[in-house]
Amino acid sequence: MNKKALRALLRERRALIAPESHGFTRPTGQGRRAPGLSQHQVDQLLHRTLGTYHRLESGSYPNAPTDLLRDVARLFGLNEQEWVLLCRYALLQDPPGALYNTSGKEVPGVWQEAVDGMTHMAYVSDASWDLLAWNQAFVTLFPSGRPPGNTMRWMLLEPEARVVLKDWPHTWAPLVMPQLRAALASRPEDDTLRQIEKEVLADPEGAALYEAGGAAIHPDGDERPLLHPQWGAGWATMCAAQPLTTPGARLMILVFHPGVRNTHMRRPALQA
Repeated sequence: MNKKALRALLRERRALIAPESHGFTRPTGQGRRAPGLSQHQVDQLLHRTLGTYHRLESGSYPNAPTDLLRDVARLFGLNEQEWVLLCRYALLQDPPGALYNTSGKEVPGVWQEAVDGMTHMAYVSDASWDLLAWNQAFVTLFPSGRPPGNTMRWMLLEPEARVVLKDWPHTWAPLVMPQLRAALASRPEDDTLRQIEKEVLADPEGAALYEAGGAAIHPDGDERPLLHPQWGAGWATMCAAQPLTTPGARLMILVFHPGVRNTHMRRPALQA
């Protein structure tokens, strides 16, 4: 726990909230004059035992429960980056998921210009795998000439994907299915992800692979076979990154090598 940083963050944000905005009145005579909500008022608003918030702000609440941190963050109107800081200061770890269900749904518009400048197939999808930005090289991956609205749904459910994603039952589905399960664990109220899971479970082949589980949570560095509609059979090496302002979103770059996979072509890890 970083007590000093935790105290500074919480005090600063608590001071910005007018008690009147939550139905409290300020004393007119002698009494508290500090700006913002009092610690007692925070406990009242969060329906917590008196003194709970004081323990958190003072740094005397080790291993504070995540639900308390989340309630405080939402009451104080923290953004996603401040939510990460709160968890790091209080628990010395990143949060288990986004602060708001609506987070992870948009990225700065410059990302379209960024992917347009890449020669490899590249796209950006949001936390629900809805496609946000892509380049022309990525469009060539689809026989229809149109990229899908949701890349997860396409990978797991579209018939053409089971052709393009070569050896789909063994090299793609067992690694993509766990990503869906992991995303739902952190975003259980995401309607798009829930609908995709429902469709996967209704698909006989997909359901068996989904229920088999797996530990994959991202594809960064993976090499998988592709049958590219224009470039033929080959291998795609995937580079994955996350736009820092958009929890759950991802930038995907697919580096395609035609022909038979050559294990000697794999580049060594980059180190400073």
